[in-house]
Amino acid sequence: MRNIGSILIGVFVLLVVITSSAYTVDQREFALVFRLGEIVSVKKTPGLYFKMPMVENIRYYDKRILTLNWEEPDRFITSEKKNVLVDSFIKWRIIDPAKYYVSVRGEEVQAERRISQMVNDGLRAEIGKRNIHDVVSGERATIMNILRERADKESRQMGIQILDVRLRRVDLTKEVSESVYQRMEAERKSVANELRSQGAAAAEKIRADADKQREVIIAEAYREAQKVKGEGDAKASEVYAQAFGKNPEFYAFYRSQEAYKNSFKSKSDVLVIDQSSDFFKYMRNSGKK
Repeated sequence: MRNIGSILIGVFVLLVVITSSAYTVDQREFALVFRLGEIVSVKKTPGLYFKMPMVENIRYYDKRILTLNWEEPDRFITSEKKNVLVDSFIKWRIIDPAKYYVSVRGEEVQAERRISQMVNDGLRAEIGKRNIHDVVSGERATIMNILRERADKESRQMGIQILDVRLRRVDLTKEVSESVYQRMEAERKSVANELRSQGAAAAEKIRADADKQREVIIAEAYREAQKVKGEGDAKASEVYAQAFGKNPEFYAFYRSQEAYKNSFKSKSDVLVIDQSSDFFKYMRNSGKK
C-alpha cells in the first residue's frame, strides 16, 4: 500500500510538472520565452512547447493587423496658413516581438503613442508644404504613400510594420469654410457677370447684323422694284408709241378718256376750265352727234 501511495504521489507530481512546463502558441500570436527576466526564445510557429517551470515564463503578443484610430480629428496648417481638420487611421502589426518588447516594453498603448507621434509629425510636415486643394484631393494619395513609407521605416526599429496610413477625412475649419464659400461665391458671380456681358455683346452684334441685313435686303428689293418698274414703264411707252403710230386719233381719244376719268373721280371735285379748251374737244364732238 505504501508503494502504491508513493507511485500515485509521483504521478501527480509529474503531471503538475508537465502541466506547468507545457504551453501552446496560437496561430494568431507570438510567444516570448523569458528566463529570469531575459528573453531566451521567440516562438512564431503555432504548436505545443515546453518551458522550465519556476524559471521560465511566457508572454504573448498579437500578430494580427491592428488599427490605430484617433478619437478626434487633428488640426494642421497648410502652406496658405489655413487650418484643416484631418481624421486618419493607421494599420500596423508586430513583426519582431523581441524588438517590440525592448522598445516599448511590449505595451500596445506605448507603441501606439510612438506610432501616432511619428505619423503626426510627418503629416504636419507634408500638409505644411501644400495648399488646401492639394491636401483635400489633388495630392492626397501622394501624402498617404509618403507617410506610410516614412513611418514604416522608422517603426521597423521597434519591431513594427506600418501597413497603411489612411486620411479618412479632411475638413476645413468653420472660419476657413466660410472664407472658401465666400470666395467661391465671388468667383461664381464674376463668371456669371462675364457671361452676361458676353451674352449682351453677342446679342448686340446679332441685332446689328440683322439690321444691316434688313437694310441690304430692303435696298436690294427697292432696286429690283425700281428696275422692274422702269422696265414696265419702258414697255408701256413702247406699246403706247406703237399704238400712237398706228392710229394717232384713237390714241388721243384714249388719253382724253383717261384724263376725264382721273379728273372727275369725286363728285366734290371742282375744275374751272374754258369750255373752248382742247380738254373738252371730244365732249364737244360727242354733243354734235
